[in-house]
Amino acid sequence: MTTRIPVTVLTGFLGSGKTTLLNRILHENHGQRIAVIENEFGEIGVDQDLVINANEEIFEMNNGCICCTVRGDLIRILGNLIERKDKFDRVILETTGMADPGPVAQTFFLDQNIKDAFILDGIITLVDAKHVHYHWHESDEVQAQIAFADLILLNKIDLVSQDEQKEITRELQKMNKMAKVLPVQMGSAPLETLLNIGGFDLDRALEANPQFLQPEYPFEWAGIYKLDKGRHQWHTEPGPDPEMSFTIEPCTRADEETLHRLAEATFPRFAYPPELLQAQQIALPLQAHWALDLSPTHAQHFVVDIPASGYYAFFTQHRPDEFNAQLMTETGTEITPLVELQFNGGHEHDESIGSVAFEFPGLLDLHKFETWLDFFLKTNSSNIFRMKGIVAIKDEPNRFIFQGVHMLFEAREGKAWGDEKPFNRMVFIGRELNKSLIEGAFRSCLL
Repeated sequence: MTTRIPVTVLTGFLGSGKTTLLNRILHENHGQRIAVIENEFGEIGVDQDLVINANEEIFEMNNGCICCTVRGDLIRILGNLIERKDKFDRVILETTGMADPGPVAQTFFLDQNIKDAFILDGIITLVDAKHVHYHWHESDEVQAQIAFADLILLNKIDLVSQDEQKEITRELQKMNKMAKVLPVQMGSAPLETLLNIGGFDLDRALEANPQFLQPEYPFEWAGIYKLDKGRHQWHTEPGPDPEMSFTIEPCTRADEETLHRLAEATFPRFAYPPELLQAQQIALPLQAHWALDLSPTHAQHFVVDIPASGYYAFFTQHRPDEFNAQLMTETGTEITPLVELQFNGGHEHDESIGSVAFEFPGLLDLHKFETWLDFFLKTNSSNIFRMKGIVAIKDEPNRFIFQGVHMLFEAREGKAWGDEKPFNRMVFIGRELNKSLIEGAFRSCLL
């Protein structure tokens, strides 16, 4: 049997220290050839400038959260690596801080080509000891990162007291009793601990999420009804969303196998955006994809015109119980599904969290830049999860690389500009960020 290539996933919330740890792994004399896959949550990639290139091959995805692009870019890149696997011994995949690592791990169990070529050695989650308490009870991603970890590195312990460290460790162990919690500074865990975890624990993943091995579909529920020809009503009441994607598939029988088969066939036909159904009539042809325009204040009845008696599968973006939704006859009698399933619906991020990225040439006045940055962090620290960038300072021959988390900020001298024209590249990740305001203030620091 061909030896599979081990893959290590580095995850952790924004600013937890993933890139610092990755730099250290690449820089140490471990004797392994490593292919690196990076992912950026932002419009402009910066991490490749921050990674020490020690002859490793670096692949960057900067089109969004890796958990949302796992079906596309990640499988494509891993597929390309299969053709070149004689050139490396290991893959390290660094996710964005906004990623749920579940779908990333899914890839190594669901795609047969990937499963045959790679083995997930483990998921390492870095936790920022200083700031994790801001996020772990409000962020689904942070909770998922901790729940799926094989090894938790409690990073930056030099910034908290011993009592705080013990309290955080207890909380982490409540969230994931199986993962080892290792306190570190600057990700300083032994290399043999990081690269020889011994295999991803699928049983633990299934315990954290029983639907772990199901593909992520754009619908959360499906049910098969036996319906007579004629008019029916889909009843809804106000719920958590002003729209609900909705489709109907004719079928020949009512069982779970049919629902799974139809789900796989229906998924590619789910158009984005769906056709918004303004009227209350769900008309022919069936197998179309609609978005039901739901009222936030009152119940509604959508007319479903069934062309011939038989079995029909309904797929909905949300669970019917969230809207007290039900199918009824034209006279108002409830019809119950003969079989129904809940699916692993695609997750949504907190829409208030996003990234601001910009790049422009020129030299900064150091005093103006430091004054503005100090003011900006003091007044926005709770909303700035992470920031990083490369800046050009007047009279300085080298670029400066800076990184920050909330109020904490560090800058270091990078390589010389040489013949390259100096530029300023910035990424801010946080909540309710005003790009024009931030970029305008930053530009005011130019000479």
